[in-house]
Parts: sequence; structure tokens; C-alpha cells
Amino acid sequence: MTSDIRLAFAHPEARAEASAGANPRDRISLRDHVVEVEIGAFQAERGVRQRLRFNVVVEVRPHPAPLEDDVDRILSYDRITEAIAAELSAERLNLLETLAERVAERILQEPQSMRAFVRIEKLDRGPGALGVEIMRSRASQPLRKLDDSGEEQAVHPLVIYLDNAMIDAPDLAARLDAFQSEGAPVILCVGMPPQPVAETGHRATQRRIDLLAIEQNAWRLASLDPRCVVVASRTEIDWAMKHGQMIVWAPSKLILDSTDSPDAAARDGLALALWLAEHVAARELRLPEGLSVPPGSHVPQSWLAR
Repeated sequence: MTSDIRLAFAHPEARAEASAGANPRDRISLRDHVVEVEIGAFQAERGVRQRLRFNVVVEVRPHPAPLEDDVDRILSYDRITEAIAAELSAERLNLLETLAERVAERILQEPQSMRAFVRIEKLDRGPGALGVEIMRSRASQPLRKLDDSGEEQAVHPLVIYLDNAMIDAPDLAARLDAFQSEGAPVILCVGMPPQPVAETGHRATQRRIDLLAIEQNAWRLASLDPRCVVVASRTEIDWAMKHGQMIVWAPSKLILDSTDSPDAAARDGLALALWLAEHVAARELRLPEGLSVPPGSHVPQSWLAR
């Protein structure tokens, strides 16, 4: 049995460990939590309760203050079981996939949770266990805000990649006007600046230099229009989107802090824009005329527009 297959059938904690970066996050887990519930798409499953087994692992970021043995400063195990109970009681579902998505989304609303691995298995549908397993990250969850009626609403920004020709074009302000008029939050991404960048021959050092060069280009764009606000962290992005600011993304912090960023493409602004669009649950990724997504990139076609 290959290591990939062993991981597929191992507890989600093994999968979390295998996909962790050089500095893995702390994890909490719920093992073999069994609940009886009515669920399923087939007629034979209607009006019948069956056992579901939940295995959940949540990667958490450290609390900013000392714990001092205070349960209120941690993500409690109860929050995981409460998330499961809340989604099971909300409505009858046909699919385990739907249930897993909703449980993961609810867990990721907790401030400390960063990634959630959720495995759900039906124990009474055959001689073995039938189930699904998903992984979702906080970064892939859309920002939510209250609309005018007080209802919670998902926010899906428009991510736009600008090349240097567009940045330097005399109609830049008119382009930004058009982007803003669409009503969605706007995140502008840029690539390397037009001037040459220092070459070191050292991979890790070069990665940081390239990211900083892209950030210099972001600041150059921001200097051309007062609406453009350069932001670096996910918290800053969320705040700026909520307040209707036009964002120019400085990528160093998110890219260097992430375990799944495009490591080999630090000077490829388009690859970074693709990564960001996924992580902010973008409505659309817009590219300059004539620029296309590299072959093999996993990009929803619904993202791409001209």
C-alpha cells in the first residue's frame, strides 16, 4: 500500500500532519464521534435514523495572550461537537458532502481555526463504513458582512491583474472608475516592476527580493491614484473590502506565511493573483487583453472574464 493510500484511510490528523509546512500549527481533534440522525438521498433512508461517525481535526493559531489555563482562550472541543449538532439540527440533508461543508464552514468561523479536516462516515449502509472527507481553510471562506436589511451576506471580490502597460497607461483612472462601478470589492494585483531586479542566485533570498519588488510595484500603482490602498494581511484585506476601499495587494506576508503558496513562482505576478483569487473566494479573476492562464492551472472557468 502506497503512502498516499495509507494517508487516504488514516485519521484526518495524519493528513493534516502530512500537508503541514515547516512550522506546523497546533491541532485539536475529535475522534470517532458517533451520532444517530436521519440523512440520505435514497427512499430507504427516509424515516430511518442511522449512525454517522465524525472525525475532525482543526489547525489553530496560537492565542495572542498567555493561556493561563483559561478555557475561554482556546478553541474548545465543545465548539466542534456544537458545530456538528447545529448543522444536524438545522435541516434534513441528503448528502454527507453538504453536511461536511457546513460543519467545516461553521468551525472556520471560530477566530482561532485556520484549517478544518472533516471526515463523516455512514456506519449502517453496508458491511463497512461509507463516507467523505474534506479539507477547508479559513482563507478559502468568503468574507461575510451585514447588508442593509441586517442579513448576513457573502462578499466575493473582483480580482484584477494589471500589467505594467495598464499601470502606465493614461486611461488608468478611467479603468479604475469602471472597475469600481461594478459594485463588487476590487483587489488589484501586479507583477514585477519594469526596472531590473537584483539577482542573487540563492533561492530563498531571491524569493524575498522578488516579492519585495512586486510590492514596490504595488506602491507605484497606489501613488498614481488616491483610491488605491496597499494592504498585506488577510485581516487588512477583509477590513478594506468591508469599507469599500480599492485594494492593491502587497503579497509578501500572505505568501511567506502560507503553507500552500506558489513557492517557485514568487516573481510570477499572475500565479500569485491566481492563488489570491482562490483564497479570497473571488467572484472573478480579470486579466489583461492577450494574457492567459498557464496550462494546467486549476482555475474555475467562471472566474475568467475580459
